[in-house]
Amino acid sequence: MSDATPGVEAVPAAALTLGCVRLVNFRSYANAEVAVESAPVVLFGANGIGKTNLLEAISLLSPGRGLRGATYAEIQRRAPSAGDALWAVSAALIRGADTHEIGTGLVAGDGTERRTMRLNGAPAASSDLAELLPMLWLTPAMDRLFLEDANGRRRFLDRLVFGLDTGHARRAARYENARRERARLFRDGRDDPAWLDGLEETMAEAGAAVTEARLDAIEKLNAELSARGAAGAFPCAHLSLEDSMPLADAVDTSKLRAAFAASRTRDAESGHTSVGPHRGDLIVRHTGKRADARDCSTGEQKALLVSIVLANAWLQKARNDMAPVLLLDEIAAHLDSQRRAALFEEILTLGSQAWMTGTDRSLFAPLIDRAQFATVANGQLLRSPPVCFFAS
Repeated sequence: MSDATPGVEAVPAAALTLGCVRLVNFRSYANAEVAVESAPVVLFGANGIGKTNLLEAISLLSPGRGLRGATYAEIQRRAPSAGDALWAVSAALIRGADTHEIGTGLVAGDGTERRTMRLNGAPAASSDLAELLPMLWLTPAMDRLFLEDANGRRRFLDRLVFGLDTGHARRAARYENARRERARLFRDGRDDPAWLDGLEETMAEAGAAVTEARLDAIEKLNAELSARGAAGAFPCAHLSLEDSMPLADAVDTSKLRAAFAASRTRDAESGHTSVGPHRGDLIVRHTGKRADARDCSTGEQKALLVSIVLANAWLQKARNDMAPVLLLDEIAAHLDSQRRAALFEEILTLGSQAWMTGTDRSLFAPLIDRAQFATVANGQLLRSPPVCFFAS
């Protein structure tokens, strides 16, 4: 792949690039392929025509259920399928001098359906892809992140941690697997102390490490946010973690294990695990206004999210010498022209391959000749060089 693309002004090449993305039976796409260079990508067009579907497909190349949190049945294309796959997403990932083929999809077998991950043609864990492809996203649904329950804020925090601690995804998965197994024992009425002891030991070890990683990431983010200060276009945020138990106990394996043991009766009756990192919450304050984020305006809340994501991206670049891929859905909404221009300029300086969507091309005017543009219409992307898109 060449360092420069015809029609796009030279910008710092992203060290981490999705050079080609392929979709099969994914929402509105029966079979599609997008080939791009490392410069930012702008997808624009009317609402409801597939822009977010493409970003969602890319987001599924990382741990979790993607930027929409959709079920696998919701993702599958409802029209007649193309080929045998239930749905699949794959990509050529260019990481420095190396290229990897990565993919995920839903496959059927023995009367069941399961999601698989693949790396260079072999089965892989989602954490393997998380290490290769750090990714951050912002969506319109996240505009209410500070107003709704803690689940979204916790997922947002863990996404920030993934890029700073490559073991975080594995530890979080280990904790959740043990927690689900413990809950299943309670549902089945199987009070096996030895088995519960083993599961709670795993939960305590992994759970304490999860909380410690969150606290470490928050400390680094606060330092980066403070260094950025309020001089730029985006406000300075301060992050903190709330837990279901004192934080000093939440990172102490023995105390966390004792808390799990003490809550067995209560958890068996309620069907919920009452303590642990799955109940943590991210608290954000606008330092300039000395106000909680939930009390700020919609525009200020979005600006705070952008500020946090950019701070994390710079931390990741300092750590890995490459910025994460950014998925920014309808990013121009609730940002004034000054902040939009500042965001675009910082993305270019950061050297991140950012995939952005919007309904109005004019909102991305500062990126003319510095990004790749394509119009989405009727389930297809109309080619605006250098984007190459084929769909059927």
